[in-house]
Amino acid sequence: MTSRQIRQQFLDFFASKGHLIVPSAPLVAKNDPTLMFNNSGMAQFKDFFLGNGTPPSKRIADTQKCLRVSGKHNDLEDVGFDTYHHTMFEMLGNWSFGDYFKKEALQWSWELLTEVYKLPKDRIYVSVFEGNEKDGVPFDQEAWDIWSAMVGEDRIILGNKKDNFWEMGDTGPCGPCSEIHIDLRNADEVAAVSGKTLVNADHPQVVEIWNNVFMQFERMADGSLVPLPSKHVDTGMGFERLCMAIQGKQSNYDTDVFSNTIKFIGDKAGKTYGRSDEPFDKWADIALRVISDHIRAIAFAIADGQLPSNNKAGYVIRRILRRAVRYGYTYLGFREPFMNTIIPLLADQFDGVFPELKAQQDFIQRVILEEENSFLRTLETGLKRLDDIIKITPKNGSIDGNVVFELSDTFGFPSDLTALIARENGLSIDEEGFKTALQAQKDRSRKDSSKEATDWVIVSDEDFDFEFVGYDEFETEAKIIKYRKVKTKTGEEYHIVLDKTPFYAEMGGQVGDSGQLSVINEQGTVNIKISDTKKENDLFIHISTDKNFESFIQLITNNQSPVTAQIDTSRRHRITQNHTATHLMLSAMRQVLGSHVSQKGSYQNEDITRFDFAHFSKVTDEELAQIETIVNEKIRENIKLDEKRNVPIQEAVNAGATATFGEKYGDFVRVITFDPNFSVELCGGTHVPATGEIGMFKFAAESSVSAGVRRVEAYTGEKALSVINEQLAVINEIKELFKGQSDLVKAVKTLQEERNALAKKIEVLENEKLQETKERLFAKIISVGDINMIAEVVEVPSADALKQLAYELKAKIGDLYCVLGAEIGGKPQLAVMIADNLVESKKLNAGQIIREMAKEVKGGGGGQAFFATAGGSDVSGLAKAVEKGKSFVA
Repeated sequence: MTSRQIRQQFLDFFASKGHLIVPSAPLVAKNDPTLMFNNSGMAQFKDFFLGNGTPPSKRIADTQKCLRVSGKHNDLEDVGFDTYHHTMFEMLGNWSFGDYFKKEALQWSWELLTEVYKLPKDRIYVSVFEGNEKDGVPFDQEAWDIWSAMVGEDRIILGNKKDNFWEMGDTGPCGPCSEIHIDLRNADEVAAVSGKTLVNADHPQVVEIWNNVFMQFERMADGSLVPLPSKHVDTGMGFERLCMAIQGKQSNYDTDVFSNTIKFIGDKAGKTYGRSDEPFDKWADIALRVISDHIRAIAFAIADGQLPSNNKAGYVIRRILRRAVRYGYTYLGFREPFMNTIIPLLADQFDGVFPELKAQQDFIQRVILEEENSFLRTLETGLKRLDDIIKITPKNGSIDGNVVFELSDTFGFPSDLTALIARENGLSIDEEGFKTALQAQKDRSRKDSSKEATDWVIVSDEDFDFEFVGYDEFETEAKIIKYRKVKTKTGEEYHIVLDKTPFYAEMGGQVGDSGQLSVINEQGTVNIKISDTKKENDLFIHISTDKNFESFIQLITNNQSPVTAQIDTSRRHRITQNHTATHLMLSAMRQVLGSHVSQKGSYQNEDITRFDFAHFSKVTDEELAQIETIVNEKIRENIKLDEKRNVPIQEAVNAGATATFGEKYGDFVRVITFDPNFSVELCGGTHVPATGEIGMFKFAAESSVSAGVRRVEAYTGEKALSVINEQLAVINEIKELFKGQSDLVKAVKTLQEERNALAKKIEVLENEKLQETKERLFAKIISVGDINMIAEVVEVPSADALKQLAYELKAKIGDLYCVLGAEIGGKPQLAVMIADNLVESKKLNAGQIIREMAKEVKGGGGGQAFFATAGGSDVSGLAKAVEKGKSFVA
């Protein structure tokens, strides 16, 4: 049975049990501050468990793309070394929201595995929760009774809180679970050792394949458990492990989920996976597993809108990509980009299941290619840096933990690679020092992003159906349902949930509304400011830093008063102008640049619209002018907004509506049209009633974001007019400076030419002076044994000139040890140059020496073993610094 058939049988089985089959949510988590990526099947349904939203059906099933590479659920370092952990994986799941519970869930699990998939009953073990006295949760007698009737008590295992109580994080929905494990060992191994003793023992062939979680509680911020309003079922079955079991394989990587990818990579590298008759074959196999796993995670993340970058989720994707490239470089001999070439194979494999790969195949390939090129250059540099470190490390010594961390943080060298290379050279690494440096970085990051929230305080426990009225109303009467206090690094804020609101919550690139909540009492109107509105799962969170909140909420609670929720209409209008302009701009771009242009990110606030889009070259000034002209023409046409709500999504797509990859759309969508022949998009944001209200549109900037992604920024309305007036004022000032010049452009060009000519003359004079300085230094060489030492404070115009002087001296003088100091722009600058043979024979290191010298000028620096530079703030210490430099050989 193929993996495609296995997946479809799961979905068909639960459809026959009355489940609605829904598409996977994007891999990149949206509107959930607790997650970077969807790390489980239940993530997109969290609010349904908490009672904050209504599911489209009480029974749902799907296959969900998941990523576990950060936070509590982090499998990254295990990937490749065993045969069953993955970064990105599929989670097959079925859910009951207040409908069926343990009996049906467990019986259907058994039916599917043994009657549909025909897995051997005598190889299956199950576990139930033994209970936890501290949490007040008893032994799961109900699950035990259900399983004992089907499998017998000898195949049931009691599990503790770690193994059989599922929690998504420190807070949130949770409950006891019942796991299903399968023993895939051969008959001799099974006869020798019972599989029951190997459950949860990390045996590669005795693995968990399915977990039935019974969501009964919510874990609060204080650690307590509170019963949920309804009992739910949340199940998750690892698709890759299921395929291993059904296809009779000993490894996930032997299934057709990975086998074609591994063969493709192996053919490119000249390696055959699974052979044991070649040197280092173990590491080649690990590399093939790492790359075949990681390329899926990278491709799906990019397809769902997360580009590699240097922070947050983007950094995670970049780290995964670099880990794969490094394994290919070290163990498969790849010196040129190779991962991007795997994408067409993956796109074909998942076509019809996850079509986003096929739809964006060229874009994904280009992004990965650029990342590979960049890291391969960094990798070469890092290996040279490590080589320098090895040369100066004593034999049988240890590489400093801070250096190991620097190699990891700066060059993408995981500590295991540094340790391997060190071991090949008879060295070790300071693992404890590395862990200390890594933990310090984590602590800094945690401190920078720290946010501590109290549990929600319930103001009204009435059942309510949340309503957003902000498309039609700017003010409405509402009830406060609940609130909480949140401590952030900037202070305290309050999060407020209303039953109804006109406040738009930040999503789809549009920022959240601000405004106020007010209530009338005997003394008059009392109000608090709302500074922002965010969406957290399906909740609209109104954020206030108003110091009067406590007295305001006390007034509401005492009198059971409704509040008036009112947005800042002036700010909303400016935001709306920018959002509508973005729609017009995208359509104009597709006309001018081509139909390949698609949205990769956007941001609209009251001042600016910023838009990221797929395009593989700089947008020229002429193209920007064309786009700008089209948008302003559409503004002057004053096209009326055609807004349709609750349109079946397929009907909207068939009508030509533009959708954004990586967004989660429901079965019914909102369609925004400004001329059906020009701009038709799926959008939940707010818009002007007619394009004329935008006023005008003006580009402000165009730049590159990453490979294949460009960014434009633009202004609209009064802001655009203000910017144009500012530019005209600057031009008028320049005209005043060039009085009598009729051609302003020609006058500026002439000035530039004169400046360049003068700069060249200065460069010649400075070089002549530099050569004179060099000649004087020849006369100041001091012999220290077999070393020719120069140690002087010199006059040079720049740090580059000081570097040039050092290199020229090295080229002319053998066995050179050179220490130079200079005052440049009122600041001290130091340089150390050492002949290569002295670095080796005398064990001298310019980087270490310069760091000691820099202390005399209250500065710091570094570099390579043969050349290093430093700067500082205390010019008076220059002479002392040079003297200290001499002391290392004198």
